[in-house]
Amino acid sequence: MANTLFDKVWDSHVVRKIKDGPDVFFIDRHFIHEVTSPVAFLGLKTRGIGVLHPQRTFATADHNTPTINQHLPVEDPLSANQLKALEENSKEHGISHWGLGHQNNGIVHVVGPENGITLPGATIVCGDSHTSTHGAFGAIAFGIGTSEVEMVLATQCIMQPKPKKMVINVNGALGRGVTSKDVALYIIAQLTTSGATGYFVEYAGDVFEDMTMEGRMTVCNLSIEMGARGGMIAPDQKTFDYLEGRPQTPKGADWDRAMDYWKTLKTDEGAEFDKVYNFNAADIEPMITYGTNPGMGIGISKDIPAAAEVEGGAATYQKSLGYMGYNEKEAMIGKKIDFVFIGSCTNGRIEDFRAFASIVKGRKKAGHVTAWLVPGSHIVEAAIQEEGLLDIFHEAGFVLREPGCSACLAMNDDKVPAGKYAVSTSNRNFEGRQGPGSRTLLASPLVAAAAAVTGVVTDPRDLM
Repeated sequence: MANTLFDKVWDSHVVRKIKDGPDVFFIDRHFIHEVTSPVAFLGLKTRGIGVLHPQRTFATADHNTPTINQHLPVEDPLSANQLKALEENSKEHGISHWGLGHQNNGIVHVVGPENGITLPGATIVCGDSHTSTHGAFGAIAFGIGTSEVEMVLATQCIMQPKPKKMVINVNGALGRGVTSKDVALYIIAQLTTSGATGYFVEYAGDVFEDMTMEGRMTVCNLSIEMGARGGMIAPDQKTFDYLEGRPQTPKGADWDRAMDYWKTLKTDEGAEFDKVYNFNAADIEPMITYGTNPGMGIGISKDIPAAAEVEGGAATYQKSLGYMGYNEKEAMIGKKIDFVFIGSCTNGRIEDFRAFASIVKGRKKAGHVTAWLVPGSHIVEAAIQEEGLLDIFHEAGFVLREPGCSACLAMNDDKVPAGKYAVSTSNRNFEGRQGPGSRTLLASPLVAAAAAVTGVVTDPRDLM
């Protein structure tokens, strides 16, 4: 019987099927951070039980950590307490812990792949919706709630109904200035934020085969933004080359055995999906959002659509445009911006900073723009310095901050003020996502860089 990649990984992890109910599903890797784990550990303590497989759980501090002066005590009492709880709970239960100051510290969905914890064919969960990032390696990865975090800590299993299967094919060659972020935003705009609800997505076709691993991570990261349970891409030689030699990947004969299995992780010819989408790469240009969900995106050269051209009620659409201070049929090019943020688990990797540097090199940051450049990990931070990108940033008037989730979700000090516009490489543009009353335009690192040096929404192709 022909099986999809998703079927192969899912079915091999089912411990028990419950008739007319969810599967008891085994979890290979469990990532935890300071926000969703304290209550889960409290639940274990109340029940008088421990962590079943602590070697399968990995803790890192990222969500509400400061991105400056990390060597000093954290000022916010709630954040400080959560960070302390993560450290103490990890120590008590024998869990690997990368807190502030640790050389491996960073955003959970950046440090996992960097250190070889993320592997093809694995099942991966975290109390964070963008766990789908790890699907770039041919893993099944998805976010879970606090009660489920407790369940995985206690049993290394989760109760989960098997999602339906979707494949999204994008074929052809991407145009100049079009990045993996643009591909993802284009797909979300086509499907809407609910278009993949109930599905697990496989991305296939020329465009994803040609993408780097970091580009694939960006695409899988944004799967959740169209309602999908997760997204995945079949592992190939790029995947194996990326993983080989990383600290926690198999070594020697174990690597050879793993490779024998990993090479089987692809959708069989003739395997059926519940839904199929096909897109042409030539139709995608640099993207930018104009509204208050990731599906409200357009090619940067286009005008904001009229209400009659979009799905949903006109009143909701007008409310969104009202929040943003925009009107139907206005051009996005030339819109004034106040903040630029490059970072997050979507675009906080070294390739993203290389792209940003390619635009700002030889130029100067616009005087009125506040820019937050936040690497996804200390490993990324070190690479920025080693490759000379830091010099480019400094010469252009930018300052590099320390690793963390930063302005992605306003759980730390990096908040965009009310009414201000931020071009952001993160994953969500909901009302208040980057700070109460803030207005977010999601974009790629190239679009963010172009805005940072011009002070307005600018087509990066004009600066390339």
